[in-house]
Amino acid sequence: MDASDHLYRREAGRMVATLTRIFGVHNIALAEDVVHDAFCRALEVWKFRGIPENPSAWLMASAKNRALDVMRRERTALRYAPELGRLLESEWTLRPTLDEAFEPHAIKDDQLRMMFSCCNPRLTENAQIALILQLLCGFSVREVAAAYLIGYAAAEKRIGRAKKVLAASEGLFEIAGAADFTARLAAVQRALYLLFNEGYHGSSSESPVRTDLCREAMRLASLLLAHPLAATPATRALYALMCFNAARLTGRVDALGDLIPLADQDRSLWDRRLIDEGERYINLAATGAEVSEYHIEAALAAMHTCAPSAAETNWAEIVELYDALLRLRSSPVVELNRAIAIAQIDGPERGLAELRAISDSEKLASYPFYAAALGDFELRCGRGEYAREHFQSALSLARNPMERRFLERRLAACSAAAEAG
Repeated sequence: MDASDHLYRREAGRMVATLTRIFGVHNIALAEDVVHDAFCRALEVWKFRGIPENPSAWLMASAKNRALDVMRRERTALRYAPELGRLLESEWTLRPTLDEAFEPHAIKDDQLRMMFSCCNPRLTENAQIALILQLLCGFSVREVAAAYLIGYAAAEKRIGRAKKVLAASEGLFEIAGAADFTARLAAVQRALYLLFNEGYHGSSSESPVRTDLCREAMRLASLLLAHPLAATPATRALYALMCFNAARLTGRVDALGDLIPLADQDRSLWDRRLIDEGERYINLAATGAEVSEYHIEAALAAMHTCAPSAAETNWAEIVELYDALLRLRSSPVVELNRAIAIAQIDGPERGLAELRAISDSEKLASYPFYAAALGDFELRCGRGEYAREHFQSALSLARNPMERRFLERRLAACSAAAEAG
């Protein structure tokens, strides 16, 4: 990934949130246009001058200046955000107001308000999350579609409808003690969960691991943790989950950028500081009666991260945790992971039976690691030809060169097993 794409992931959401506060939520398309212009200008200027020492500050300054130009040109046509309208209509107060809006503390507040504004009760939770991912997390429509295992056209339609609802809102959501804060919080948490997952093992055509997305999800989660109403046990459990999984990022790929299976990872490379942070937050999350899906997933991640090796992992407890997770949130991906855990206890034949019993397995038709799991179990059962068919199917679905090389190695293992037999 090049530097501009990394910056877009990190900065676009902050800029859209701040500009929406200035222009008003009804002018969200204008906010997106200004951000797009700022990035286009960066690509043009940096091509000749090189990337500046502080590219984030450069982009923010560019967006602020572009906003100033638009407001001066369109002063009589624009209707601004109600709370800033009078300040923005006077040349004497226009620039100071913009300067204040682009202060770091104000940007953080704007981004938090924008996340909750996307969770309009007129939208379904899936539409709310898709809007957060696309507007504030730099997701493409294709990445939103992959996160939901839906088609591109369906994702595009979902986002388009959600933007129309958001633009029709009276203003940005007020996060200070609002009555429906808790109802909106669940969708915000889910969006950050999906953002982290896209970085950890997502659909990118460039890389199977996107550390920048994981870090951005953790940064946004830290905004929730800093807010007294948002720092709930579920939010703390979500952050613990992110810490445990982020701790393993350094061991997930080798020096060539190829994927390393969990069982083969060098656990000494895992980040001890993040593991300790995860343990701290999972303990903080253990207050009250609430047990969310994030509590269970954090417990699962802790089981893997704290085990000395794959062989010494408590797979029986992991299966129990997956059963509990399925009771809270049924998902074919969760069933897939549960089947893999069961195979660790009862062998590959039982694993195959569990894979074939997955409900809604058609949703995994484009997911390469479903076919790869079938192939792995068939190979372990000694049925190399069946395994080869599944690995070839998985290879045809691979989303990036690293996944392809991983699956090619599994195909090679089929050949080696056939020769040995």
